[in-house]
Amino acid sequence: MKGKSCCIYTTGVLSILILILGISLELSKVFPHIIQSVVKQEVVLKNGTDAFEAWEDPPAPIYMQFYFFNLTNPLEVMDGERPAVVEIGPYTYREYRPMEEVDFQDNGTKVAAVNTKTYIFQRDMSRGPESDLIRTVNIPAITVMEQFKDNFIMANLISSYMKSEKEGLFTTRTVGELLWGYEDPLLKALKLLKPDLDDVFGLFYKTNASNDGEYVFFTGQQDYKDFARVDTWKGESTLNWWTSDECNMINGTNGGSFHPVITKNESLYMFSSDLCRSLYALYEEDVIVKGIPGYRFSPPSEVFANHTVNPANAGFCVPAGNCLGSGVLNVSPCKQGAPIVMSTPHFYQADEKYVQDVFGMKPQKEQHQTAIDINPLTGVIIQAAKRLQVNVYVEEISSFSQTGNVRTVILPVVYLNESVVIDDASAAKLRKIIVTQNVVVNIPFMLLGIAIIMGGIFMFLMCRQNVPESTTAERQPLLSS
Repeated sequence: MKGKSCCIYTTGVLSILILILGISLELSKVFPHIIQSVVKQEVVLKNGTDAFEAWEDPPAPIYMQFYFFNLTNPLEVMDGERPAVVEIGPYTYREYRPMEEVDFQDNGTKVAAVNTKTYIFQRDMSRGPESDLIRTVNIPAITVMEQFKDNFIMANLISSYMKSEKEGLFTTRTVGELLWGYEDPLLKALKLLKPDLDDVFGLFYKTNASNDGEYVFFTGQQDYKDFARVDTWKGESTLNWWTSDECNMINGTNGGSFHPVITKNESLYMFSSDLCRSLYALYEEDVIVKGIPGYRFSPPSEVFANHTVNPANAGFCVPAGNCLGSGVLNVSPCKQGAPIVMSTPHFYQADEKYVQDVFGMKPQKEQHQTAIDINPLTGVIIQAAKRLQVNVYVEEISSFSQTGNVRTVILPVVYLNESVVIDDASAAKLRKIIVTQNVVVNIPFMLLGIAIIMGGIFMFLMCRQNVPESTTAERQPLLSS
């Protein structure tokens, strides 16, 4: 009888101890810290790690889609009317972007590499062939006119040549020519005066099967938050295009990788050579992609806001004090002086003025927002879409009759959507990690469950033990009779 009571009380004591242990483990977050510690040590750019292999040669298929804006009323625009455009696309390319010339430095704390990108046209995923014709602004011509508008003699010579060659403010070219380059007659003529001038123009000329310069990245060996963070680009730790030190900073990764253990309240910084600047993204919402939980981050409107809204952006006004409205960025300093203005597609999040200035703009968050979905534990990108629009600053130039009476306008030319979704093999690996994480993190709750069950057994045994023996004895005569 004493042995039975001992077992009962032992059960009760154990249930209390396990209950205390479970609560203590949950409150101290021991197991989540263990998981995070292991991930921080594993996610390092080092030969042999999954993180390095995915960084060196991304396994998920990346697609680059181009949507052109075909100008439908060029004569009316020359007379000062509002431009009207029709979106034509997509023209889709499979993008391959391995890291090449990889060289570890400073005892493995840094790694240098070039990110070579190659684009292969996907006809079955495109609206039409690369030979489709697009009418748009003549970017080489307007660049030349802007550069020589204050030189009376050169302006007259160039204008006369343009008339003889029937070169105007607008041109009609194929998709392939606009993207990858064509020999421009005006640039070819100017090359006689400036032999070092390249007479080929294309929006993405020399970017196919090429790279944007050498990067040096931190490997994350010393600090997990430095994983894939850019240290230098083209040998420099800062930019020199903008008018403030803050705007010239190179911050964050190149956008292809992020550090593990990401929280909802942090800012994810990225450097974009396309935009010639750094930017950041903030948490927006929880998402699930292929069964993998993630956080969606996207750039807030403040990133591209005018200096009156975001004073930190005053340095992006070039020349100093020459500021455009919110949502657009003059990148001519880093585009060989071409009057290129970058924005989000259809001027999403930009001043309403830019939307109204061009007939055909229909900004929509779902289609035109840049968004990155990241698994917060590993920092792996499970889905992303980078969306940018290339525009040209168009204005009347009195020394060139080719501009007519055109109104001052930021005219859209093309927007791109560079997108990726995690591949099935990588998704399966990540799901296993998440299952392991869930099991380990829920150990305290499992202990609490065991404690509750043992507590229930203890209560049952105690109640049964306390049943009076007289009750049993009273039942015996009834049974015998």
